[in-house]
Amino acid sequence: MDLDALAKELDQCEQCPLRKDAIAPVGWYGNPHSPIVFVGEGPGGVEDDFGCPLIGPSGQLLDKALWSVQMTRDRVLTTNVIKCRPKNNRTPDIAEASFCAKLWLERELEIIQPKVIVALGGVALHYLGNPDMRITRDRGQWFRTEQGFDCIATYHPAYLLRLYGKQQVAAKWDVFHDLQAAKARAEMLAPGYQFASEEKVDLFKLFHRRIQG
Repeated sequence: MDLDALAKELDQCEQCPLRKDAIAPVGWYGNPHSPIVFVGEGPGGVEDDFGCPLIGPSGQLLDKALWSVQMTRDRVLTTNVIKCRPKNNRTPDIAEASFCAKLWLERELEIIQPKVIVALGGVALHYLGNPDMRITRDRGQWFRTEQGFDCIATYHPAYLLRLYGKQQVAAKWDVFHDLQAAKARAEMLAPGYQFASEEKVDLFKLFHRRIQG
């Protein structure tokens, strides 16, 4: 199975209660041949509206962070642990994350076979690592996922948006260094791959608002 076939299957998914509160599942975006995959938590309202992962304010901040280390969204791949927006944008629990990820994320990763995964935030870290890991303690540290992929965690951009002043500046620098480390390992494992286009991608030109129901 390739990603296109998996995407068609995902569109029809109604296997958990989260689906009834979302417009539709939100899949992935980017280059399926990318050696690096960014895994976030799940879609928010803007992502559910447009059907693209990390397209809202968090995604716009991620785009800036990627640009700072010479990566663009069309040359990497972004996805989420959870494919349907939880009601009121609440944080999905461990059972919901595990159920959805075993259906979809693990199959995505099996197809893509990334050299490096970046876990964005605690939900992704708990699933790809283990529930005892903490983003504030374990970010920037390499570990192997159950599927055997090299993974490093960093703060989710939504977390950065909630910070202010010196705390926000320090956290942004942490993310910058984590992204540098992730890219360096991916470059070593996939020499010659081009991680950036000449310009940042405007996702709102590629995706259009979906109609509820």
